[in-house]
Amino acid sequence: MTHPFEIELETSLPASPEQVWEAIATGPGIDSWFMGRNELDPREGGTAVMETGGHRAEAVVTAYEPGKRLATRTAAGEDGRFMAFEYLIEGRDGGATVLRVVHSGLLGDDWQDEYDALRRGWPFHLHTLREYLTHFPGRTAVPVFAAAPSAGRPEPEVRALLAHALSLPLPVTAGTRVHGEPAGLPPLDGEVAWADDERFEVRTADGLYTFHHGSGLVLMFHHLFGPAPDGSEAAWQQWLSGVLGRPAPSGRSDLPGPTGPTQPDRHGRLT
Repeated sequence: MTHPFEIELETSLPASPEQVWEAIATGPGIDSWFMGRNELDPREGGTAVMETGGHRAEAVVTAYEPGKRLATRTAAGEDGRFMAFEYLIEGRDGGATVLRVVHSGLLGDDWQDEYDALRRGWPFHLHTLREYLTHFPGRTAVPVFAAAPSAGRPEPEVRALLAHALSLPLPVTAGTRVHGEPAGLPPLDGEVAWADDERFEVRTADGLYTFHHGSGLVLMFHHLFGPAPDGSEAAWQQWLSGVLGRPAPSGRSDLPGPTGPTQPDRHGRLT
């Protein structure tokens, strides 16, 4: 049985309507803050494509009004499921722009869990859009994706492994300075730009690096604004697989004990 849903958010962005349009309505712009590799045929009736980890998702452009409104909709599945996205742009005084996002459609039998995941994810994605427009205006990124199973590890342990590999203290909190030297990769010098219970994001001078853990899978969605060496995606995949193959860091009081985490009050959940 399907279930209708709608998520609506609004955010003020430090950019002109033209800059926001480039970010939400072009493939290179979407690559710079959202997920995967994207293409968008700029016309009503065109196709929007997102490829992530070998999975290709397509949607039809149902509205295309440059600088004002973009809408897309996926085809309905056999069970009737579909997703629709609408972006509405409004310029404001002082060079700012208000972006309203409406994500709607039909979800399946496990709609509640899927809806909750979407509801939690959108504030993060809009935050990443703001980071992009604030710190990397006029630039576009090379998207880097990697994924690996958590092999049954509890989420606090996975988070601790990721933090340890990046020389980050726990709990991971926004504003923390970062100097990590991930094995086989260039150093990360910057700060934590976002942290909640499921993910954290590191911003450097040439990239936005997202580490997401949950539902038995660890994902990385990175946006590299500097020169991206050949093999960057493979190198991050190797790094992630290596991190998850290590034993848990010793002497960490926040790792789970026999009955769960010993410090369950981790910070940063935004809903």
